[in-house]
Amino acid sequence: MLLVYTHKITPRVTYTFKHICRRVLGIEVRFTSKVEDFIAHDSLKMSYAKKPLSNELFVRSHDLLFDHGLSDLEINVQQWGNTKGFFATSERSDLPFDIFAASFYMLSRYEEYLPHVKDEYGRFLASESLAFHHKFLNQPVVDLWAYKLKDVLMQRFPDYNFPERKYTVQPVIDVPMAYYFKHKGFLRTIGGTLNDLRRLKLKQLYLRYTVLMGFKRDPYDTFKWIIRKQKANKIKFTVLFLIGDYSTYDKGISTTKKDFISLIKSVADYCNVGIKASYFSLNDVAILKKEKLKMEAITHIDLNAVRHSFSKLNLPISYRNLVELEINQDFTMGYIDTLGFRAGTCTPFQFYDLDYEVQTPLQINPYHCLDFALLKYDSLLDKTEHLQEVIDEVKAVNGIFTPVFHNYSFSNLDRWEGFRSLFNLILDSE
Repeated sequence: MLLVYTHKITPRVTYTFKHICRRVLGIEVRFTSKVEDFIAHDSLKMSYAKKPLSNELFVRSHDLLFDHGLSDLEINVQQWGNTKGFFATSERSDLPFDIFAASFYMLSRYEEYLPHVKDEYGRFLASESLAFHHKFLNQPVVDLWAYKLKDVLMQRFPDYNFPERKYTVQPVIDVPMAYYFKHKGFLRTIGGTLNDLRRLKLKQLYLRYTVLMGFKRDPYDTFKWIIRKQKANKIKFTVLFLIGDYSTYDKGISTTKKDFISLIKSVADYCNVGIKASYFSLNDVAILKKEKLKMEAITHIDLNAVRHSFSKLNLPISYRNLVELEINQDFTMGYIDTLGFRAGTCTPFQFYDLDYEVQTPLQINPYHCLDFALLKYDSLLDKTEHLQEVIDEVKAVNGIFTPVFHNYSFSNLDRWEGFRSLFNLILDSE
């Protein structure tokens, strides 16, 4: 166990140290403000303050973990070996940067509480992030910093048996629309037909009616392939179904359709199943509760311990709604159009509410690759190379690689050509 001496034990201190030490390095951590307890401890120990007590392992603290609310922070990002660092310390510090304050900045999404440019859906853009501007978005810097701390601890305590974690894969399959043509109802089918004719999409019109007449499988209906892949892999997939009402932004299938309900049940027999929140449930806990109850009724699974997804994130209200409904897993933390590490980590972490200065029970599972982000690369070779680069970054710290694909990514549509092989590459990487 690691004992940390600090002059003041705050929620921010305990939150950050537990993520770095327990979740990333697998080391239990305890805190003390009593010098005598610190001196008496005969195992791993370090001090985190403005000045060292003696010759112990010491990291000079930045004020951030002892602060409240938001402050105007001066951040100077510098090169640090194979990565970047900020919140520089002093010569007496065993680390040149306060990795704990920097990690809190990344994990709490501090920058997303500050004024920034949003996209049309109110989402935080990758181009607004500190990591993008200083070119470390492609690295899980929090995990890299944790391993730098581990190196220092190993030098100071060579006889301690440090645990090793293993690289794992956590695939997520997002299902905003289970079928492209089927089960849409009469009015939506007629509307789609007229739209095809108006835009002279004769090939799509032909495909629409060959599917509706049963001659071809719906292009979005890739669930037999998904289940076959699940049966062949020990890695458990998480499949998130949209069950919200039809709206401008949500084009899912109605839960009154028996075939749709049967589909969800059949997938739930093999995969973890959760809900993908509808657009209008983001800031409305009543709508979110209704969708949660619908999914529970369909699957007979208690969703309190199952996954939840937002495609359009509005911090922190959306996360508070999840906490209120006791939904303890989220797969939102990533960028729609950019590969990389939005929170600077490939390790699940708890949502810290900066407005209330409290760690919540909600576990954030950051994703590092959304299929749409791969579409910007022209060839399958380019897609594969960029995907492999992200996988290698996660492997370097033995982290959890979380990709998000959609059910239609595995279709035979031209846009998604080769995405089955990319998904296979991910599964084979473990």
